[in-house]
Amino acid sequence: MKMIFSVLLVTFLALTAGLTQDLPELFNKVKSSVVVIHVMSKQNTGTGNPYQQIDIGGLGSGMLVTEDGFVLTAAHVVDDAAEIMVHFYDGQQIPARIAQLDNQADVALIKLQRPPENPNVAKIGESDSIKVGEPVFVIGAPMGLEYSLSKGIISGRHKLHKMTDNFIEAEFFQTDAAINTGNSGGPVFNMKGEVIGIASAILSRSGGFEGIGFAATTEIARTFLIKKPSYWWGFTPLLLDDELAWIFNLPQSAGILVESVTDKSPASNAGLKGGYIKIQIGDNEFIAGGDVILAVEDIPTTSQENLLKIRDYVIDLPDKTPFNVKILREGKVQNIRWLK
Repeated sequence: MKMIFSVLLVTFLALTAGLTQDLPELFNKVKSSVVVIHVMSKQNTGTGNPYQQIDIGGLGSGMLVTEDGFVLTAAHVVDDAAEIMVHFYDGQQIPARIAQLDNQADVALIKLQRPPENPNVAKIGESDSIKVGEPVFVIGAPMGLEYSLSKGIISGRHKLHKMTDNFIEAEFFQTDAAINTGNSGGPVFNMKGEVIGIASAILSRSGGFEGIGFAATTEIARTFLIKKPSYWWGFTPLLLDDELAWIFNLPQSAGILVESVTDKSPASNAGLKGGYIKIQIGDNEFIAGGDVILAVEDIPTTSQENLLKIRDYVIDLPDKTPFNVKILREGKVQNIRWLK
């Protein structure tokens, strides 16, 4: 009996030792596919001067997904970035630009200015097959601590209550693997070393991680960035409808307020102007004073249905094709030409 117990104990310890080696081995295998993303954005101070801007630095994570230099990350890491610099594990630093971005699903593809040397491309897994309770691990740069590892499980699957522009519900994993500032955009791996999620956000009362983190699923990333790609406009929008449309004295029932414009973006190239004064109406705080978009090619921005028409129209246009955008600027209706 003692002999049997000893054999079982040795077997158990051997198996346990094998399991504890899995994570370090996986980390070493995939770490060089993970990147740290440094961004610099220009933002108006909101104090009433349209020309007073400050530089704001940001930090996030991502993963290399093609050998020629496409990197997958979270939309909120790069959506207002004037400059993007991607840092690799081996010390390479390569500038990048936004290629595809979808704010609703919080996913983005950025393109490096040149392919990296000795690329280690992340393997994208099938997120639809992942079950609640499965173990996962996250690699990123929380609080600037680059290539930090955390582990946990998939705690749940959630869909946004609001439909996306594609009438597809954006799905997110919930995980207890630690996610903090700097992890955003970083990969969530399964225990095969496959990426099944993109770290997005946390739910917190203190501002720090409290065991509830969220990650966009890779299937949603495929849908919004490859199957039905979005168009990146390069500005921060705010829908003005109902009372807000009346307060801003719009000549129609609704419009899109431009809060800020990203430098070197399509909106910037078109001459769109962002806001410069912070105001609060009820519980809403935003930056006013910028242009209000009233229509795109005679499609007014007055309903969700029309916004979908505008989206599809612009996506279907060939690159470098101009189109007309009607705006309200300083109380006057104007038209600007936009080059896709």
